[in-house]
Amino acid sequence: MQSNLHVVPHADGWDVIHEGARYAESHHATQDEAIEAGTGLAQRENVELLIHGLDGQIRSRNRYGHGPRDIKG
Repeated sequence: MQSNLHVVPHADGWDVIHEGARYAESHHATQDEAIEAGTGLAQRENVELLIHGLDGQIRSRNRYGHGPRDIKG
């Protein structure tokens, strides 16, 4: 199972990075570009995308894939 993705500020732009990863999946000039790239990757991997603000705090999150309501018993 893949880990969740984060959009975080980094140096001169924004990174899309898996939780606990050493390196970013991608780097973007703007947060909007990073969110777009992160959304596509999160949808393909069925994981959650957490979007951070400039202060590093999570400002929004989107779940893609199987959440608790998707489990059929």
